[in-house]
Amino acid sequence: MVTLPLRRLPSQGMAPLLPNVPVPLQPADADPAGTRRSRIWDIHPSLHCSIIGTCLTAAELRRLLAKLNTAARTDSDHTLHKRGVQLAGQRDAAGKLLHKTLDRRHEAMVRRFARAATPDAVRRLWLQALEAGDIPGAYWAVLTHPATDDALMAEAFGEIHMLSHMVGSSNRLDLARLRRAEQALGDRDDTIARQQARLQEAAREKTELRRRLEGLESAVARLSAAGAAPAVAVPADAADRATLQHRLDDERARAATLARHLAETQEALAAARAANAGQEHRAAALQAELVAYERAMAPEDEENADAGALSDHLAGRTLLYVGGRPGLVKRLKAAAEGRGATLLVHDGGIEDSATLLPGLVSQADAALFPVDCVSHTAAGRVKALCRDADKPFLTLRTASLASFLAAVEQPGFLEVPSGTRAPQ
Repeated sequence: MVTLPLRRLPSQGMAPLLPNVPVPLQPADADPAGTRRSRIWDIHPSLHCSIIGTCLTAAELRRLLAKLNTAARTDSDHTLHKRGVQLAGQRDAAGKLLHKTLDRRHEAMVRRFARAATPDAVRRLWLQALEAGDIPGAYWAVLTHPATDDALMAEAFGEIHMLSHMVGSSNRLDLARLRRAEQALGDRDDTIARQQARLQEAAREKTELRRRLEGLESAVARLSAAGAAPAVAVPADAADRATLQHRLDDERARAATLARHLAETQEALAAARAANAGQEHRAAALQAELVAYERAMAPEDEENADAGALSDHLAGRTLLYVGGRPGLVKRLKAAAEGRGATLLVHDGGIEDSATLLPGLVSQADAALFPVDCVSHTAAGRVKALCRDADKPFLTLRTASLASFLAAVEQPGFLEVPSGTRAPQ
């Protein structure tokens, strides 16, 4: 045994994470360094965790380990991950099976990177894949590529490390927004319940006032009749009549005030119900976007075995996205292409001419635009063109990847009537 750093160990940027470890010398008949792709057991153990967590889904890892141990079918995802990391450092049949599984899983990306012959060429391919969101396969191809140097390996590891933080933060923000929406819904429900109780009490008071008014009116009528017919043995004192009339006027004024309060309460209740419905739609939209985003992060999870079928309706279709943010366009196109669709893009008239919209709508099967990032002119133009062509269009809640995925993964997305809106 000789103590020396691995050939592929980042010697500067990752030195605190990847210290020198005892490494056996290569056998005499091994391929010379730099002439073949690295095997997973050749890569420093400090990178194994990121490889297993990024380049294999939990379902794929479970299927792999089930071939070696039946207990893998019931182990938790965390237990499977730890076993996969341990397996990555073994140069035996199990480690070779893991390496072959990763190669098969990312065969297309490995072939693409194989055309690169220098670290700069590998880095360009890595940055392109990173921009397009094709990260798992590109990460595996970079770490095993013979031309990858220490600096590039450290750079790729750093991107994956920070991406895990960003994904976790994004999910936490979505969950926080969902919890706030649910709390708001609970508060609205309490407000509606209190208003309904006040409304019922006001209705009871109104009924009682009506009964009392009818009694007073009957008494006034009897007194008036008694004053006009002396034969009736009922006193018809003028002071009594004035007192009853005054009470009757007071009750009528009170009834009018109560009726006004009742109308205001009914109006407030209607407004609360409308706001409650809006909160419910928003919570449903957030939940759908969160589910779509999580499904995009792990598309082959066994617990979502039918996830792939959700996008079958997009195969071969062409979509038009109008407006949005320029920095998101590549990710939207990658998401559409990953589901078998083609995405046409128009910025809503900032740089792209509005005269292009009729031609783009004619090519597309459906149009989408985010209501928070598109001009009123462009939105109205798209709606009119889609209605004229009898094509569906959807308005998205926000200019985000999650809103886009939640909309297009609706099974009836392309069959909805023109003008149908996504949940707000």
